[in-house]
Amino acid sequence: MSAQELDFSDIAPHDDSVFHEKMSRLVKEPGFLHAVNYTMPKDDVPVLIGELLKIDNKYDFQTQIMFPFLEMLAKTTTSGITLGGLKYLNPGFNYTFITNHRDIVLDASFLNLAFLRKGLPTSEVAIGNNLLIFDWISDLVRLNKSFIVKRNTGLREGLEAAKKLSAYIHHTIIEKRESIWIAQREGRAKDSSDHTQESLVKMLALGGEGSFMERLKEINLMPVSISYEYDPNDYLKAREFMLRRRDPNFKKSQRDDLFSMETGLLQFKGKVHFQLTPRINTKLDQLGDFKDNNTAAKYVGCLVDQAIHRSYEIFTINYVAYDMLHKTTRFSSKYTEEQKRETLDYFNRQLAKVDVADLKEEERDYMMEMMLYMYANPLKNKLKTILGGLE
Repeated sequence: MSAQELDFSDIAPHDDSVFHEKMSRLVKEPGFLHAVNYTMPKDDVPVLIGELLKIDNKYDFQTQIMFPFLEMLAKTTTSGITLGGLKYLNPGFNYTFITNHRDIVLDASFLNLAFLRKGLPTSEVAIGNNLLIFDWISDLVRLNKSFIVKRNTGLREGLEAAKKLSAYIHHTIIEKRESIWIAQREGRAKDSSDHTQESLVKMLALGGEGSFMERLKEINLMPVSISYEYDPNDYLKAREFMLRRRDPNFKKSQRDDLFSMETGLLQFKGKVHFQLTPRINTKLDQLGDFKDNNTAAKYVGCLVDQAIHRSYEIFTINYVAYDMLHKTTRFSSKYTEEQKRETLDYFNRQLAKVDVADLKEEERDYMMEMMLYMYANPLKNKLKTILGGLE
């Protein structure tokens, strides 16, 4: 079945023809109103609702509502957001921006903010339905140019969902002439060691025409590295590592996911940098075709990884964490003793937020080690890529 024959209405962003209807329903949702009241002064809420009800399309929603909101978040929770590699964007192309994954909400949102600042079009955003725990959240993200990735399905349903998702991505790039954003893996890399899932590459190649590589070239894969100076969720990730060490069957709750989203949104992130890299079509041509798709997906994933690792922005905290983790002074020229003390103080303050009963000293030490890995791994991966496997 061709993309033109498929019905994408259950996964695509809401069409502008139903925007006002969906928004009118959204602003009456108690959960949405609670979230809005949490993030802004109570007296401003009726004004916002009035503004929302005047809007009837996604572009105006993004430029008139989301852009100012994200600018406010950037001003209050970051030391600045920068974007590099604009020279790699060709106005005649639409891209699949494939990135490492740090923050559930802000990775794609801040990238789109960076595009809006430059007068560039925003991209549609892939978001897993596991995060859409209420219908109003699903409506909100689809009003904001997000499309749905269906997860937690059975094997047969999962394959059909993957085919449909891939067809939609190809349709969006080629027919709708919109770019899309997708993370290189399902879920965030908890240890900040970013590697592309082969299953994701294979999904992207299910749609389109021609060979495996030709299908991928259709959607213009452009790796983008995301670098946060500080990860507000670092202590929550360390806590999760520790709890899973206690109990290998430990699973996060929906409340955990919501708190993680809230923490990522509202807490301090320091400097944030996005680095665009060249689309990988030329390198796909150089790879040629493979006898099996598993091998092809592995090599394509490595190309994406290398581009992301090579273009990381490395901050002082990464150098300090590397030296602390490996008990070395290799990068001591990159920071002062005062900066090292400040970094250690930061780690200790973050770990002090962990609320686990009967926490043992060795468990705290383990969490500290995991936090060091989180901040050292981007540097380690960059070194491996630049030095050809050496750290």
